[in-house]
Amino acid sequence: MTAPKSDNTPQIIVRGDARSFQQEITAGKHHFGADEPVSAGGGDAGPDPYDYLLASLGVCTSMTVGYYARRNGWPLENITVSLSHARIHAMDCEECETKQGMVDRIDVELELTGSLTAEQHAKLMQVAAKCPVHRTLTSEINIRLREIDKSATQ
Repeated sequence: MTAPKSDNTPQIIVRGDARSFQQEITAGKHHFGADEPVSAGGGDAGPDPYDYLLASLGVCTSMTVGYYARRNGWPLENITVSLSHARIHAMDCEECETKQGMVDRIDVELELTGSLTAEQHAKLMQVAAKCPVHRTLTSEINIRLREIDKSATQ
């Protein structure tokens, strides 16, 4: 639930060997990896990029719902967020603005356990759709890609 940094300090650094899909990721003091499945030509040494995207949304959803319930003293015990990603034909998506080509669909299923009232449960489902990552993914995103000029640093 941490807000994105506003300066240009890298939050994540990804390093890869161009001879494979395997990647090393550094996020502050945390180190982990990514890869593609064998079926896509990788070695399956870690989650693939879409796994991380879904994990980010799932973690944010769970943290946001849990925080809201704790803040309100509600009897929420466990949160399970199950996610999947698919590319679908735009014409098969009634709620999508795009009507041609393909669109990305992320399905999120939320299981909340505890002695919640129907009203508390309904409110937590509303809150789930307002986690920061959900809002980022459903809003306009501006990604700036630029090459680092190595000659300027030598």
